[in-house]
Amino acid sequence: MSRENDLLKTIDGETLLNSPLNSPEFIVSHLIPQGIHLLGGSPKIGKSWLVLWMCLQIANGEPIWNYETRRGTVLYLALEDSFERLQSRLLEITDEAPGNLHFAILSKSIDDGLNRQIENFIDEHPDTVFIAIDTLQRIRNNDTKSNPYASDYDDLTFLKEIANKNHIAILLVHHLRKQRDDDPLNMLSGSTGLSGAVDTVFVLSRLKRTDNLATLYCSGRDIETIEIPLEFSEKSFVWSKHNGEETPVKMLDEVVISVDNYFSSAVEKSFKGTATELAELIKESGGTEITPPIFSKRLLKISKGAVKKQQKIFHSPRFNREKRKGKEKRRKDPLTPNEAALGGLKLRAFFLSFCCSTYRDCAR
Repeated sequence: MSRENDLLKTIDGETLLNSPLNSPEFIVSHLIPQGIHLLGGSPKIGKSWLVLWMCLQIANGEPIWNYETRRGTVLYLALEDSFERLQSRLLEITDEAPGNLHFAILSKSIDDGLNRQIENFIDEHPDTVFIAIDTLQRIRNNDTKSNPYASDYDDLTFLKEIANKNHIAILLVHHLRKQRDDDPLNMLSGSTGLSGAVDTVFVLSRLKRTDNLATLYCSGRDIETIEIPLEFSEKSFVWSKHNGEETPVKMLDEVVISVDNYFSSAVEKSFKGTATELAELIKESGGTEITPPIFSKRLLKISKGAVKKQQKIFHSPRFNREKRKGKEKRRKDPLTPNEAALGGLKLRAFFLSFCCSTYRDCAR
């Protein structure tokens, strides 16, 4: 066997810090990124009402509470319901249901071809962004493994591969244990393999079953750990925020918006200079005040997100070096006119002719 096959592929910290890598794209801003997610709650607590409303909001491109959504086709596998019950619930929460919201009450299991069913649906609806499966247990394998952790982890890893491959979010509805715990993640029924395999865990918890108030605990790899106070309306059958912050949480980074606004109104549609100079120009034009170090880092962070979609290419000076025998050799050819230093970042082809409508399309 070749020695090369036994070598680890590594990246040094300096290169990693200055490389524009892919950042997670969100279906619901700052709440549900692409990937696989778990919503836990006690039976008959209102999980299905919440999931149905979330599916409707995403399909319409309407906000979930104060979080913006990315509009697209949505599939809801309501495997514990009938079409009659789904129709009844829809009539309670909306007067119109969009054509890009699809329902199914039967599906195959993970072992029996669920992957093919999902892939075929996505092939027919390439703009699919969100799939909800209610409940996880309905698609589980009848596994006789002696290791529950391995079984739980394997089942969810399979679904995670589908989500990552197709750049969608999959939300799995699950039940909680009867015993309460200070850590909501410990309340999920099953082993810790479930919470370990998913990207985000949501736990909907009521202090009293007869109480309309609840807390949605949110924790994940790509979101902040937060608790959202909710209240269920018996008139609209919708979970709304209870005495919570209603400031809209945008899809786009404030730095992107500031740069967009500046270059949309500026005579010159390109820029060459330092982060300090560009930040001053944006501030003078009435835009947001941004410190140069934060400016540079945020541009690097989003360079593979909304910026990449508009062909804005960011390069670190490390990309212009070759490493030989542990020593860095800078490239000999001079920088082109389109290369600019932005807080130490060399920007190649930094064409900042942004437009607001284009960015709105990116957020969807």
